[in-house]
Amino acid sequence: MVNKSPLRIGMIGTGFMARAHTNAYKRVGDFFPELIHRPVLQAVCSRTPRKAKAFAEQWGYQDHTTDWKELIKRTDIDAIDICAPNDAHAEIAIAAAKAGKMVLCEKPLARTVAEAQPMVEAVEKYGVKNTVWYNYRRVPAVTLAKQIIDSGKLGKIFHYRTNFLQDWTINPDLPQGGEALWRLDINTAGSGVTGDLLAHCIDTAMWLNGGIIDVSAMTETFIKERKHQLTGKVEKVGIDDACIFHGHFQNGSLGLFEATRYARGQKALYTFEINGEHASISWDLHDQNRLGYFDHNDESIVRGWRSIHVSDSDQPYIKRWWIPGVCIGYEHTFVHHVADFLQSLESGENCSPTFREALETQKVCEAVLESAATRSWKDTGVVWKG
Repeated sequence: MVNKSPLRIGMIGTGFMARAHTNAYKRVGDFFPELIHRPVLQAVCSRTPRKAKAFAEQWGYQDHTTDWKELIKRTDIDAIDICAPNDAHAEIAIAAAKAGKMVLCEKPLARTVAEAQPMVEAVEKYGVKNTVWYNYRRVPAVTLAKQIIDSGKLGKIFHYRTNFLQDWTINPDLPQGGEALWRLDINTAGSGVTGDLLAHCIDTAMWLNGGIIDVSAMTETFIKERKHQLTGKVEKVGIDDACIFHGHFQNGSLGLFEATRYARGQKALYTFEINGEHASISWDLHDQNRLGYFDHNDESIVRGWRSIHVSDSDQPYIKRWWIPGVCIGYEHTFVHHVADFLQSLESGENCSPTFREALETQKVCEAVLESAATRSWKDTGVVWKG
């Protein structure tokens, strides 16, 4: 039997992502039993006492608090998981790093590059383990796409196109800011779909296809004013409701990206397609266990798109779960991320994406917004080593 070493988690936040992460901490030991480190739900923090208490009781945290600074000071906490709104990421992460805590941060890393840079410097200065929850990397079909690309089967890459479409803000009466709607408040979120949805697309794209070196973008805010939940006043909307951009990758391929919250009928349509010299790959979150694959080297009489059902034990992560042909879901991507993070503690390697890698995604997001504002091409300054 493997002797287990506790990794005591301090969770900051009690929303959707806090639930997803906590579920992963609770399940990882069941499906990755060989891991030495075992997450312990030590304490959870929320600004609202009632929420902190209720979350702790429902999910099994031993303690709860409303003061994240006190949480970080505690000697019975090993790792801080940041599931707070974007405007709080930098202050919490830097304080946690100074206290010697490991830091797991929700995406995007911060609102701006200027906020994100000191976060990177802090975790590196104090030598603390860190990662950012870009979970779509750990969909087995997406990881398989990475393996296929790295094998060279696609040959030279020509195109990478991707979108992330939702429809939940098509309502002029929807307020901005405050509880549940902070993503519509520019001061809290930093941006709209660019930091929320396109950040996922950008991270996945650079992980699969290398760095994005320049961009040309346009954004739109369809509803210009909304009532703010906190002030009760009608205020200007500062976030982008939709964004489209194209650009060049370091490998010479072209990228086309789109995100919107105004695609009626789409709740979370995230897709990508990659076209290479010899083969192409496609993926759709709505059918996340399947990977589309076209190989031009097939005989012409059978050449065509095939649908690979990623559910067999020799495919990424799948041997941890069920029998071939049985699907896994969204929540498993977080379990995989926790497993990889715990494994990194044993191996001494980094758990990708690190803060430094997530900073490169932040650079692209910022260049996209600057390009849209100035109606001009912008260099990203990305340094991507893959």
